[in-house]
Amino acid sequence: MAKRSVPVVNAGSMADIAFLLLIFFLVTTTIETDSGLNRKLPPIEEVIDPPIIKERNIFTVVVNKNNQLLVEEELKDISDVRTLAIEFLDNGGGAGEDSCDYCQGKKNPSSSDNPEKAIVSLKNDRETSYKVYIAVQNELVAAYNELRNREYLRLNPMSGMNFVQANNRYADPRTSSDEKEKLKPQLNIVKSMYPQKLSEAEPNKN
Repeated sequence: MAKRSVPVVNAGSMADIAFLLLIFFLVTTTIETDSGLNRKLPPIEEVIDPPIIKERNIFTVVVNKNNQLLVEEELKDISDVRTLAIEFLDNGGGAGEDSCDYCQGKKNPSSSDNPEKAIVSLKNDRETSYKVYIAVQNELVAAYNELRNREYLRLNPMSGMNFVQANNRYADPRTSSDEKEKLKPQLNIVKSMYPQKLSEAEPNKN
């Protein structure tokens, strides 16, 4: 009786198929990365005579090692930070050259003169929780963005976007160069009205 022939499987193309599958998974797989904090460091400038900063133009925020928050030397909750920062930045308490005609604050003479001179000082302890540190950072940046959103919508009522949306659109590589040229001066005007002056002091060692 003749032996039955066993069919031979052609495995010559298996390597090609495996290689194609590998390329497919490499192309379609997304890898999550930590974006971190979006901060642009100022250029190094040699300042011979540093300007005198009035104490009322500095908004102090301190986070101690127990994650307690001191705003202007008063114990506060993190939910209060944004509102207090907005009140400080938008105070407009200056007179004459230091006056602010677009500020809508209380114009308290003991608080900031105008947004251009207002500085937010953040200081934390080395044992401060990273989660709390980021949360405070977010609230302070949100205070600037809220004021910028207000002014952007006031100056560009037909744009259909607030400052944050317009800034994201400007940073989007898919946005056309013509639209970017239109957005750039609008964004710069609002940034100059409420410049983000967020100073981070050296953390305490103990």
